[in-house]
Amino acid sequence: MKKLLFSLVALLGLSWGAAAAEWRVAGDEKSLYDLLNLDYPGLKAVKKAVAKGDIATADQELLKYFRNRKKVSIYGLDMENITLSQEEQMMADQSLEHKFYAHKGYQPSYFYGDDIDWRYWPVKDNELRWQLHRHYWFIPLAKAYHLTRDEKYVDAWIEHYTDWIAKNPIDGVERLKADGASAEEIAAEKENFRFAWRPMEAGRRLQDQLTEFELMISSPRFTADFLNLFLRMFHQHADYVLHRYSEKGNHLLFEAQRMLFAGIYFPEFRDARAWRESGIEILNREIGVQVYPDGMQFELDFGYHIAAIDIFLKALGMAHVNGMEKEFPASYISTVEKMTIVTYNLLFPDNTNPMFGDTKQHNRSTLKRQFAAWSKVFPANSQLPWVASDKKEGVMPYYTSQAFENSGFYVLRNGWDKNATVAIVKAGPPAFWHNQPDNGTFEYWHRDRNFFPDSGSYVYGGDEEVLQQRNWFRQTRVHNTLTLDNRNLEKTESKLLLWKDKGGQTVCVTENPSYKGLTHRRAMFFMENGVLVIADQASGPAEGTIGVHFNLCPGEVRYDESGLRTLFEKGSNIRIRTLCDAPMTITPEEGWVSKAYRKKEKRPAYAAEARKATDESRLFITVIAPVAKDTTDKIEIAAPQQITDRSLHFTVNVDGQKYELGYDLE
Repeated sequence: MKKLLFSLVALLGLSWGAAAAEWRVAGDEKSLYDLLNLDYPGLKAVKKAVAKGDIATADQELLKYFRNRKKVSIYGLDMENITLSQEEQMMADQSLEHKFYAHKGYQPSYFYGDDIDWRYWPVKDNELRWQLHRHYWFIPLAKAYHLTRDEKYVDAWIEHYTDWIAKNPIDGVERLKADGASAEEIAAEKENFRFAWRPMEAGRRLQDQLTEFELMISSPRFTADFLNLFLRMFHQHADYVLHRYSEKGNHLLFEAQRMLFAGIYFPEFRDARAWRESGIEILNREIGVQVYPDGMQFELDFGYHIAAIDIFLKALGMAHVNGMEKEFPASYISTVEKMTIVTYNLLFPDNTNPMFGDTKQHNRSTLKRQFAAWSKVFPANSQLPWVASDKKEGVMPYYTSQAFENSGFYVLRNGWDKNATVAIVKAGPPAFWHNQPDNGTFEYWHRDRNFFPDSGSYVYGGDEEVLQQRNWFRQTRVHNTLTLDNRNLEKTESKLLLWKDKGGQTVCVTENPSYKGLTHRRAMFFMENGVLVIADQASGPAEGTIGVHFNLCPGEVRYDESGLRTLFEKGSNIRIRTLCDAPMTITPEEGWVSKAYRKKEKRPAYAAEARKATDESRLFITVIAPVAKDTTDKIEIAAPQQITDRSLHFTVNVDGQKYELGYDLE
């Protein structure tokens, strides 16, 4: 170990002066003892050694202090019940061979070389490169050591950790410039810095180092020399994030929560209070910025909405277990509870989630554990344990359909059990990068099946090839909404015009200025038996081909003169029929659905299309009906009796049952 550390010092161009007093971390010209508050309780022996210039003794006393100090709780880490999943064991063991679990979408893990190449980029997906620098396998290494006491796991962690420090210096660009490096070398270093030191990744490393420290500080391999280096690098990370917080969004929340953890866990640092207070200030501010009054996080993505809940609660939990919960006002806590209420409203009866935006299909077991954790924070909310327990405990919500107008999510629901039918509509304000041009889209779940899952996102971003893959899934036409000439929406600023839920029928009318010269109004009529009728009006001077798109779940379908029917041998089926006020064609389209990163499945998709002239409006009426045992496969749509800018009235007949549908706007 001593040899390894001396090699690291030489590699970094660092100096080992008298008693290691000048040992420096790349880009940091302060000694560790300039960074610590030596008057902190318990550091008396350390301070005495530093005053004598005996840094070697100071390091030994500091190691003794940290191994014996009063434990600072890390929220979420139960030292008496550490477990290592099969996947975590795999991550730890593979990393011994430099096969690093950089991204769950790229498995099996890539080999990063005997001499670790932190710039290896086998697929030009930015996420693969970014997430490599989050060191996902470090905590599995720490857990494996804690449970087995096998020092090979600590050795691997220290090797990877120190190698990363040596090859990803925070001041690498400046060093190359000072050495007169070529433009190509400097450009490569800048690119590497962009991935290695993005605040999101620096913050993730900062947070995880707390758990790694807690689980491995007792190892004899964790020497006083290494402790000096570890603490200096920790401070470097915290100081970096403190001065380079992301501008907005979930990244800013993650970074603030992690800075709060850092400030609470290591109060021995002079800057600990500033770290903690910066995190608290940002979270208290951003919960009012990033959460709509209806409780939805403003990126309008189910996955990042849940991530925001966990961020807010982790921060609160860390403060609570360390006696600092008063740093957060009551409004903070009530807002987070409101966020959990949105979450269970957006779930289908089988506890699966809609995949709007960049959302993936969440693991149902993970969701249940999250709801169980939330129910402990909000014990008066009896719906949370109901979801967490698969409806065995707690109380079922007393309502069905629900409108979240601020964020533009509308839940049309006739029940909460497995026999229910649920349609979730997305038609809200502009959002950010994780959002898609999909206003008006919906998912429809009947009994055991989601018949219209969102296309998902497949990948995030990277080179031209990866961006093309991402952009395919972002197209408006691969969502269940209306397009002009198959183009992506130019605006996503939907407004709710009408919400009415009574008499066994829920009516939701929204409107979006989708294109220059074209407004899309979508009225959805949801019946208590699960029949969903959609009226799409395209108005304005724009001309071209209007298409209403339907992207179904994987499976066989049949088209005929009466419309479309799914053909599942087991479970439920639906029928779809569309009427237009002009000659209409049914056009099959390419269809894919992605429920996980870099995984996709082919599915049937089509568009009902008709031409629109400059002086015309266009109306499509679509009926989606469950197939019942006594169905006659008969769906009739009558021409509207009344249609104006403020009203629409028409009749449909489904298997002999007549529905008089319509709305009048005030």
